[in-house]
Amino acid sequence: MNQSGMEASHLKIMYGGHTAVEDFSFSAPIGRITALIGPNGAGKTSIFNACNGLLRPAGGTVELKGTDVTHWTPARRARHGLGRTFQRMELCRAMTVTENVALGRECVAVGGNALRQVFSSPKERTTIGRVTAEAIERCGLADFAPRPVGTLSTGQCRLVELARVLAGGFELLLLDEPSSGLDDEETHEFGRILRSVVGDGEHGILIVEHDMALVMDVCDYVYVLDFGHCIFSGTPAETQASDVVRAAYLGESAAVDAAVGATELVS
Repeated sequence: MNQSGMEASHLKIMYGGHTAVEDFSFSAPIGRITALIGPNGAGKTSIFNACNGLLRPAGGTVELKGTDVTHWTPARRARHGLGRTFQRMELCRAMTVTENVALGRECVAVGGNALRQVFSSPKERTTIGRVTAEAIERCGLADFAPRPVGTLSTGQCRLVELARVLAGGFELLLLDEPSSGLDDEETHEFGRILRSVVGDGEHGILIVEHDMALVMDVCDYVYVLDFGHCIFSGTPAETQASDVVRAAYLGESAAVDAAVGATELVS
């Protein structure tokens, strides 16, 4: 497997005459959880949209596993190993947990050949069943597998989203505010699962997250954005110690100490 994961170089993203992101470069390798943090409007979701092909950057390049995918469609990037979740959960509430998670692998197959939605082989159906069961087990959802998603809590639904993207067989995962709506216990469990995912050496994660306790606890490297520019990058410890980051995002020392204290609680 190519260990480079995803890399972006000198990204520029514009909306009309407004520049949302300017000259941003990052690396999110396999085996690491990489975070993008910053205040609302800093450009984080715009970068995600450029990474998975929902928008075309005005400048710069995006590479996935060493291949330039800047001009590829989202479906082609998905077939090349890129999966994503969104800020707003995109689940089929009337379908069961198992059916929702299975969509992760089914959609990849259909993206390559639409006829597979109707004419799938026994081997494909067996594979879908196996990876679905493995993802459900990994995310601690076995007891909820037959239940409709609409009956689950927000925390459980977030885990269904994660299980679905894992079932898709994607090697690089883009997770957009995945802890939104979770309580402290659910956040701790979610972080544990993320660490187990990258611990297998076969996945990399790029995460946009506002929960600083989660970021500092589970991430290996952090990029800090402000008004579309990268103002700092480093380890979580270096990020917490940065005066630039404190001033632009984390706030005064009391706010930083609160984030650090919360990290210690979930560690």
